[in-house]
Amino acid sequence: MADTARDPQALEREIERTRAELARTVDALVDRINPKNAARRGVMQLKEEAGQLTAAVGALVGPRGDDEERARDRGSVVLIGTGVALAATAVAIMAWRRRRR
Repeated sequence: MADTARDPQALEREIERTRAELARTVDALVDRINPKNAARRGVMQLKEEAGQLTAAVGALVGPRGDDEERARDRGSVVLIGTGVALAATAVAIMAWRRRRR
């Protein structure tokens, strides 16, 4: 048997809390599946991974007795090379996906 002794105002407050919680959940789901937001998250993740890769490569290629300007130039070359490699990989993946269709 249902609890008939519950206060109607308490029930209304509970219903409002549940509605608010459902609204937050729906908003979070809409945000998660929104294509623009998904793309933005992907770009942010790619930038973060590229930064980590750049830092790792920079540590390997870091200055070893060279003057600061030559080290900076070498770092620029590494960054450009990494960017070109990432762009080439992205183009290859897009071409591969188009061929699969």
